[in-house]
Amino acid sequence: MSPKELKAKAKQALQKHQHDKSLLVDILQDIQAEVGYLPKEVLQETSEGLGIPLSRVYSVATFFKAFSLTPRGRHLINVCMGTACHVRGAVKVLEKIEQELKVKRGETTKDLKFTLETVNCVGACALGPMVIIGEDYHGEMTPEAVGSVLENYN
Repeated sequence: MSPKELKAKAKQALQKHQHDKSLLVDILQDIQAEVGYLPKEVLQETSEGLGIPLSRVYSVATFFKAFSLTPRGRHLINVCMGTACHVRGAVKVLEKIEQELKVKRGETTKDLKFTLETVNCVGACALGPMVIIGEDYHGEMTPEAVGSVLENYN
């Protein structure tokens, strides 16, 4: 997207929320849903549109893990690293995903297809190790199953 298009997306979100400073998180969520991440132009436009310092917008955008300042893949992969998943082999599953995708945790594939992240617990300890891809939960994951699971996502 061009800088002009990015600013237009920010302006739309600002108008939707009537330039209400108290709805900064909602505004950023709407922009990220449209753009996929929060580029510099969007943060600047939001700052100007709300009449608040850019540092405040930036601090909110970096405080919440849900926000990203870099492009994310179409499919977000979260590997649970909680205690139950860890003792059942989550590290090996993570290593296999990193090997298959040729990225490390916190990175996005060059084709912007996948972003790989880890989480501390997803609350499904009995099904560990857990891998969540988008809205899909994959329990009792093994390194051997990683390839076939990833093939299901275009």
